[in-house]
Amino acid sequence: MTTIRGARERARTEVTAAIKDEARRQLADQGAPKLSLRAVARELGMVSSALYRYFPSRDELLTALIVDAYNAVGAEAEAALAAADPADPPARWVAVCAAVRDWALAHPHEYALIYGSPVPGYTAPRLTVEPAARVGLALIAVARDAHRTDRLSIPPLAADLRPEARRLADEFAPGLPPEVTAALVAAWAQLFGLVSFELFGQFTRVVEARDELFAHATRRLAYEVGLLDAPGR
Repeated sequence: MTTIRGARERARTEVTAAIKDEARRQLADQGAPKLSLRAVARELGMVSSALYRYFPSRDELLTALIVDAYNAVGAEAEAALAAADPADPPARWVAVCAAVRDWALAHPHEYALIYGSPVPGYTAPRLTVEPAARVGLALIAVARDAHRTDRLSIPPLAADLRPEARRLADEFAPGLPPEVTAALVAAWAQLFGLVSFELFGQFTRVVEARDELFAHATRRLAYEVGLLDAPGR
């Protein structure tokens, strides 16, 4: 009985993966708004009723793809964080940002799914929140480790923003100064602005040295957050 159950689980895992792969192909060809369970089933040689046993609705399939994409880019950010030298906070920050960009350039349609225009009629459920936070938490970890080792300065903060900065610090980055947390949120948004401009064509006929611009811009973001260079730099 255990052998039969194991075979069934493996078969379900393989079919689920095939459904997701075909759905990603459709995202690349037609975009998320046109994703269709019937079309996925047809391409896989399945009847629609069989596919519905895996994903009862288009929204559930979209959610699975969104969670996978957030986890994939989050894993790349975390790997870059772990590999970078903790004694050099700005370089560590740049490494995390570069990992996000590299993943986006390699997976443009999945990036567009999670950071592009919202899919009409779709509302992401709460189970997407934790995967979506992974990149932000990696950036927070850079700042938190720098703060712990006295490699973090306190950036300026406008007085009228201080209540919001305190709320952000309490909710998302306990232990970090509110000034740093506000700067982190702004830098996080600017990181994805840089990636999106490149990926969605706004840099076309404008920026040619894109690697160099990205490295320069993300290092400037590190300084704006308050990260200090390693001694001797």
